[in-house]
Amino acid sequence: MSKRIYCLAQFKPKAGKETELFRLLQALEPDTLREDGCIQYIVTRHIASPFAEGKSFPIVFNEIWEDRYAFEAHCARKAIVSFFETECLSAEGMVEDYNVCIYSDEPEGYDAPR
Repeated sequence: MSKRIYCLAQFKPKAGKETELFRLLQALEPDTLREDGCIQYIVTRHIASPFAEGKSFPIVFNEIWEDRYAFEAHCARKAIVSFFETECLSAEGMVEDYNVCIYSDEPEGYDAPR
């Protein structure tokens, strides 16, 4: 087990904006991958498969961070704050809906050795 943080950042683009939003999110990858504590940061798009028919937003970032501090530092970066303000919160943005969740691989109440 680790102190790692696993993040799924899901985005539902407004009609006709999927390709443009995907490209905008791809542009965030290079700088983010250089951040301290970033282990994985890749934007993906939903594809059809008869073996994976679950419901999902069309665009999802799959992220792994060294720890909560690294994740929260990432979230405070100007580029990330600007993206959410411009694309998610603004009525003129490309995002209709979004869902960002973080996860741990440690069980609740885990008694980690010191």
